[in-house]
Amino acid sequence: MFRLLRPLAASVTYTRWLHLLIPGAGYSVWMFISPESPWAPMVFAVPVGLVPGMRLAEGVQAQLLLAPDERGRADASISAATAATWADRWRTVLWLETRMLLAVPVGYATVWLSATAVDLVLTAAGNGPSDEWLVRGVEPHWWYALLTPLPLVALLALVVLSGRLITKAAERLLGPSPVQRLTALEERTEQLLERNRIARELHDSIGHALTVAVVQAGAARAAQDPDFTERALAAIEETGRDALDDLERVLRVLRESGTPVGQRPTLVEADRLLDSARGSGAEIDADVSGPLEQVPGAVSREGYRILQESLTNVLRHSGTVPVRVRIAVTGGRLELEVTNPLGAPAADPAAVPGGGSGLRGIRERAALLGGRAETGPHEGEWRVRARLPLDGIRAAP
Repeated sequence: MFRLLRPLAASVTYTRWLHLLIPGAGYSVWMFISPESPWAPMVFAVPVGLVPGMRLAEGVQAQLLLAPDERGRADASISAATAATWADRWRTVLWLETRMLLAVPVGYATVWLSATAVDLVLTAAGNGPSDEWLVRGVEPHWWYALLTPLPLVALLALVVLSGRLITKAAERLLGPSPVQRLTALEERTEQLLERNRIARELHDSIGHALTVAVVQAGAARAAQDPDFTERALAAIEETGRDALDDLERVLRVLRESGTPVGQRPTLVEADRLLDSARGSGAEIDADVSGPLEQVPGAVSREGYRILQESLTNVLRHSGTVPVRVRIAVTGGRLELEVTNPLGAPAADPAAVPGGGSGLRGIRERAALLGGRAETGPHEGEWRVRARLPLDGIRAAP
């Protein structure tokens, strides 16, 4: 029983109710202007949803009203960012249509069921029912007061269910795209790696300083020599200052947001990988076509890592053999292919069950972007072929 009543005590139930009523207000104004065309707002939502900034506005509103956490902060499952791709824009259009479809019944129920409860109270008080609501045409009687909670219970149940439904829709339609999730994961991973490195440096620095201080203080007390004690104190002071400098540097780094995503290498810098492989003795035949600088950041960064892992596998398993590299931006996707002659069976990646962790990583990177990667023997050669959609959502055919 208490479990059923728990949503009524949650503030998010009423913020979701407000969120559902907001588009209903605009719909009501339109019905007052042109009641013969109730479908017009649904049509008007299409060009409005295609505006990139509309996704940001809807995301902020949904974060604050639909899914705030217990500390009043926004839920990360709903993103607040402008539409970066056409797929995001059409998802915004679908979100606006869904929001209006839910707002209309909730708005009507809010008005009609609330008015019905009031009418029941008036009927029970002997004033007689109105001619506008569900209980018109009945005789006044006190027991109508017992029915008063029923429309209110029905209204609250509808609000709770509709609020949960609109929240799920917001998470699906306004949630981060695969590219955004991958970018956030990259940022989080780099921040964790950087903090782990800093923690190790801090441990070494502070541990060294404390060790020096303890050893020097103990030696000075045992020596009973003023000159030695002065030198020991000077060493403790110098080591302590160095440790404080290290601590200040670490705290400054921790207060910062971390390395921006844009500073990581992309396929625009693919020449660095090719030159490095050539410097190792491999014969690289590269064919690069299409505007690499226009490839979205997440796709370009993952393409760089796929190329890097492919060239590393060639040098590790086959040595300095001729390698053909093809990078092309065409048909709304990035195509990347690396082929080389098969080496000795014992040294070839195909001999490793599952292709090795590096090849699994290539396939996983492609899958995260909605693409596909193929690795394995092909016509007497070892081939790595990846196809990545530029919007990071459509699966490559």
